[in-house]
Amino acid sequence: MATAFITHADCARHDMGRHHPESPERLAAIEDHLISSGIVGLIERHEAPAAKVSELARVHPLEYIEAIREASPQSGIVHLDPDTAMCPHTWDAALRAAGAAVLATDLVIGGRADNAFCAVRPPGHHATRTRAMGFCVFNNVAVAAKHALEQHGLSRVAIIDFDVHHGNGTEDIFAGDDNVLRASTFQHPFYPYSGTDSPASNMVNVPLAAGAGSKEFREAVRAEWIPALNGFAPQLIIFSAGFDAHAEDDMAMLRFTDADYGWVTEQLKSVAERHAKGRMVSMLEGGYALSALGRSAVQHIKVMAGLG
Repeated sequence: MATAFITHADCARHDMGRHHPESPERLAAIEDHLISSGIVGLIERHEAPAAKVSELARVHPLEYIEAIREASPQSGIVHLDPDTAMCPHTWDAALRAAGAAVLATDLVIGGRADNAFCAVRPPGHHATRTRAMGFCVFNNVAVAAKHALEQHGLSRVAIIDFDVHHGNGTEDIFAGDDNVLRASTFQHPFYPYSGTDSPASNMVNVPLAAGAGSKEFREAVRAEWIPALNGFAPQLIIFSAGFDAHAEDDMAMLRFTDADYGWVTEQLKSVAERHAKGRMVSMLEGGYALSALGRSAVQHIKVMAGLG
């Protein structure tokens, strides 16, 4: 088996405008760095299917799904919120992004891949049950987790979120759910200004102050994430893999390095090998400095593939 790399051309057609940071070039940056790193031939490529409405409906009400479909424009751009827009290709891209989450979960739990990385957009961790926001339409990691729990019969899924922004949507969906443990770091105070007000017991939230870097991040993982994960003993680990806490990314003010993304993947891979038969699924979230995004994603994927 190998690491599955799941993507689709539709995800590059989603375009929120010339100057929007969540751009199609993000996927090209990851592809370029996979090639230059020499690992592109060592991972197994898959084309993301379109998610079924029934798969989305485990997370989002049917009324919300239909409202998104109806909002899809025939031309131009329609804003769902000040930061989140749809072009004529967004609906298809969003279905492919969520469909990648389903396929990745099937491949990994079914033993057809060791683990999987999904290079897809739009991202998902800000999407609540009923609201698109923060560049996100459907909550892709939630779709993966619900598929693992309801289709494959798992009882314990961990979601790891190292994006610079708090994944408020994922927390909205799973707060108080004993079948899901979510561990995250994020800059605070910062958009979306959540995650610190009495989170549910299954939310291991570690806010980091502006300027925090490798030392603070690694301390959070060692002191907070790893003990909670070992106590929970997940059967699958899903990453909300945002790379916008990188020092080169001016979207925010954390100071992570390329090496931090390889290191945190190693820590979580050890947990997955201990409790989850090594099973990991990773979904792209943020990361807007294109070179840093590509390098950091490659660090993450190399460790997943045993090439780091």
